[in-house]
Amino acid sequence: MSELPPILIADSITRAGPEAAGAVVVNGSHGGGCAAYLAAKLQVSAAIFNDAGVGRDQAGIAGLDYLAELGVPAAAVGHYTARIGDGTDMVARGLVTHANAAARALGCRPGMACRDAAVCLQQALPGGREPPPEREGAVLLIPDPPAVWALDSASLVSPEHAGTVVVTGSHGGLLGGSPETALKYDAFAALFNDAGIGIDEAGVTRLPVLAARSIAAATVAAASARIGDARSSYEDGILSRVNPRAAALGIATGMTAREFVAITRRVAAEERSHA
Repeated sequence: MSELPPILIADSITRAGPEAAGAVVVNGSHGGGCAAYLAAKLQVSAAIFNDAGVGRDQAGIAGLDYLAELGVPAAAVGHYTARIGDGTDMVARGLVTHANAAARALGCRPGMACRDAAVCLQQALPGGREPPPEREGAVLLIPDPPAVWALDSASLVSPEHAGTVVVTGSHGGLLGGSPETALKYDAFAALFNDAGIGIDEAGVTRLPVLAARSIAAATVAAASARIGDARSSYEDGILSRVNPRAAALGIATGMTAREFVAITRRVAAEERSHA
């Protein structure tokens, strides 16, 4: 009898490495397309994500169908049952809300505890198909300083984004509750998706941490923009939460993401001219 694949717990699929190959990965990422792509590239046997409030165009679970096409069983737990960005909490409290056909064939069902679903998915056979090449996940929207970047994942933030405005497709939650995961470098302003906000308001926990770093930050409502799609955040997003730094600049909930960008760019330019 062959050995069952291990169950690997991660706060984000971006934090899983080669050890994920052949494993059932329970991760705190949203279940959107970019997260599913990373899971497929890691050659997981199966995966469980957070449904991130499902949101616009069902983007929070779009990755389940994507993985089904590659032969990979996948499921998502409810954002009101476990904190997004926290794999350990998903195992402790998460309840499945969605499962693709491959996962259902293994007994994974909505309402099932995450830990039980992970055990079911250990029956998955390794060898899902290689995903097609990923589309560009980082796009320079406005080159004139202060520049504006559209980053499908906040994990793409690098030193070149310091002092710029970054519009991400990522959820606004800290990974594992750790403040250092709020943003890797000090952008002037940052925008995230609220992932439905969810239990313990996990979908917006980056905001106060970034305020303490003098970074204006906000989230767009998951119902207004596709999570995992930074260009949708910019083009479609409506602000659901703003941190004190953003509020001090005149930014308020109900504004559009474009207004957030325009205001933060104007303030950044003014501060530079007076420096």
